[in-house]
Amino acid sequence: MNAVIRGKPDNLDAVGARFDRATLRQPVLLNSVPKAGTHLLRNILRMFVVQEQQWPGEYIQHALLRRSLAAFSPDKPFLSWGHLLFSDEATIVLRKVRHIVLVRDPHDWVLARARFYVSDEFQGSLNHIKGGAVAPEDVMNMMILGVNGHVPTLLDIYTYNAAAWMGTHATIVRYEDIVEAIGDLGSRRAEAFFAKLLGDCGLDLPADWRERVEAGADRRESRTASENLNLTAEFPKVLPDIQKRLVEFHAPGLRALLGYA
Repeated sequence: MNAVIRGKPDNLDAVGARFDRATLRQPVLLNSVPKAGTHLLRNILRMFVVQEQQWPGEYIQHALLRRSLAAFSPDKPFLSWGHLLFSDEATIVLRKVRHIVLVRDPHDWVLARARFYVSDEFQGSLNHIKGGAVAPEDVMNMMILGVNGHVPTLLDIYTYNAAAWMGTHATIVRYEDIVEAIGDLGSRRAEAFFAKLLGDCGLDLPADWRERVEAGADRRESRTASENLNLTAEFPKVLPDIQKRLVEFHAPGLRALLGYA
């Protein structure tokens, strides 16, 4: 599926320039379930890594893997990001890479994905469902069960972008834990969370870590934050009960596997 993401320009290079950032000794991949909060994790960690080691190419995905191999070179480490599904090729190239996999509660993910698909910022094969052409309930069901030839199912995405990486050397990080830590930056729990996250990336926790996290997590700098999207349909803040039951019907045990139930 060919798609284009439009939106506000990225200003994080200028924001991060005010910090004395560290040099990576080993490549790091921020991998994620699409629409699990990739920009939030990426933007925060960009405040800790020198700009010269931030991957200048596109989001790394399976179809682009062979032309993205330089991102994983131990001789010239990069902080890279993408949606790289589990495969034989991926496991080979990531063997010596620090690998973070970001997941999100499937209930909230359905809504985040639905909002994105009907936003003006997303241009793809389902443009015809925008502008009220399809009811919000129908869009939510599409995000769960997929659309033949256009949109993969929730189970397919979570299987190869999340579940298959569990039990490997990858570190699983939950979006909700990041949000909780951001909302309580003054706590020891938040300090321990970000110390571990940075440690998993091979980085130390600097004294000004809170300022860096606040700068990277500023939703005004995220082109895909919900309030920065121009939506052509309105969705509830919480997934309706029937859609929750559809998630369980379609992917029984998934939320429990990821620690949400």
